[in-house]
Amino acid sequence: MHIREYTEDDLDAVFRLRRLAFNSTERPERLVQPGRHGLVAELDGKVAGVLGIGEYAQFYGGAAVPMGGIGGVAVDGATRGRGVAAALLDAALPVMREHGQPISVLYATVPTLYRKRGWERAGLFEWVELPMDRLLTTPRPAELMASRPAGEADLSALRDCYLEVARTIDGMADRRPPRIDLAKVLEMDLVSVLPGPNGLRGYLTAQREPGGDMGRLKVYDLIGVDVEAQLNLLASLRSWAGTLDAIDLRITDPATLNLLGATPVRYSVWTSTWMLRVVDLPAAVAARGWPRPANAAVDLEIVDEHAPWHAGLHRIVAEDGAVRVEPGGTGAVRLHARALGPWFSGAQNTHALRRAGLLEGDPADAVVLDQLVGASGAPRLADFF
Repeated sequence: MHIREYTEDDLDAVFRLRRLAFNSTERPERLVQPGRHGLVAELDGKVAGVLGIGEYAQFYGGAAVPMGGIGGVAVDGATRGRGVAAALLDAALPVMREHGQPISVLYATVPTLYRKRGWERAGLFEWVELPMDRLLTTPRPAELMASRPAGEADLSALRDCYLEVARTIDGMADRRPPRIDLAKVLEMDLVSVLPGPNGLRGYLTAQREPGGDMGRLKVYDLIGVDVEAQLNLLASLRSWAGTLDAIDLRITDPATLNLLGATPVRYSVWTSTWMLRVVDLPAAVAARGWPRPANAAVDLEIVDEHAPWHAGLHRIVAEDGAVRVEPGGTGAVRLHARALGPWFSGAQNTHALRRAGLLEGDPADAVVLDQLVGASGAPRLADFF
């Protein structure tokens, strides 16, 4: 088996594989694009599998950590069972490291395949159904704010408004170009903004969709930098009463639903879970933001046969507000590759990792790992790839 970076000459073969795997109908004009690269696996001189890598970044502790977003993994039906997908994943790890991506995320349709290579569930991507009668009972804003349609001149302010909120939510993408095209948002049916004295206080993006008797409104982003902005955006959705059956809200800021929404005990949620892998532990720790911890250290033994460059003995040191990874130590706490992603994102604490058989060692030593992350709430993404 030969694995290499794909080129434009592979476009037809890659499109065929993805059409068979994902029922794709739209042939892209280009395979190699800014912010995206990928690999193909050849068997007997023919392309038998493909894997794409997008150049993203996720916020952790307020810092944007470069992330390789794995997507479009497809294998020819005639060559399945010959280890093509596993070989592509193994080859992707050093490629992402070379591209300065110390973590990687993917949405897994076959979790077992990715777990064997060190990815593990670490966060959520959610849509929630808001029936109009429930939306009508949300609190009304004390300060009425005038909204207006967004234009091309607002793109930079839209991203700044998103970033002001997103950097406070672990897992969120920073939506930097070139992988994410900011101008695409203006193609939506509804893009409204709430101007403020120093930029935007909030914005809303949505698409009108069929469904039910009157149809639905799919709200992709509802972003407000303060409570009045959020309440004004919710009030604008209430104005659709009588013309919609329900609103589908993609969760960007969980506070919108959890603290301001009027959801009942039971409500409809569509959840996708994403998996995270730490590709390079020292680089990932250096790039992440951390709560300011007390000076502490924990000695680790990392078990990772697929990323040998960070396997072995390490010490994580928190000193004077900074956190770093040093080689050496006693290996008092043993972490398997699958444990690194859920710990790094804050999705699971060391007790859960221990019960899953992914962490061993004295709980008194391991507790330092929980203190370092200091996460609150489930990590989230609001972008799909």
